[in-house]
Amino acid sequence: MLGVIAALWGFAGICLLLGSAVWRLGSMALDVPLDSFDWYHWVALVLCLGFMGFAEGYRGFQQNFSPRTAARIRYLKGHVTPLRLLLAPLFCMGFFHALRRRQIITICLSGGIVLLILLVRLLEQPWRGIVDAGVVLGLSWGLVSLALFTLQALTREVYDVSPETPDRPVGPSPVVRTGSAQK
Repeated sequence: MLGVIAALWGFAGICLLLGSAVWRLGSMALDVPLDSFDWYHWVALVLCLGFMGFAEGYRGFQQNFSPRTAARIRYLKGHVTPLRLLLAPLFCMGFFHALRRRQIITICLSGGIVLLILLVRLLEQPWRGIVDAGVVLGLSWGLVSLALFTLQALTREVYDVSPETPDRPVGPSPVVRTGSAQK
């Protein structure tokens, strides 16, 4: 039962983090005065939405973060400890009990995101709203993909994504065959 609570807390904590960013940035993106847009603002908006949808939403979340995080949520369900329960969202994102490479990537990526947030805050409207709209698209894509991958990870018998923990290195998990198909 404690594993289910930890998994739910890990998933909910990440969703709250991403959701709060979508809420805050979405309101800023909606504050952009569209009637003051020149043609180049519209081009920048389309390019930003396309780039952030592909780079952040598809490549960042759907192909990397979401499947791995769902694997860590699944792992957490069966390997809960008091520390992992308490810090489940951080565990699921790979800040601890992860391969050294994963921890370094997670910490560097988080630092880079904080730096980009600080730089985007220096932009004036409508440029800030244009960037915020792209980020909202990417984060929304991330929330949906995380929910779908987590559903798969928790309901399928085999979820073939590594949680990248020290005891389960990178690569697909071994497939366990049952019944008459077993050799």
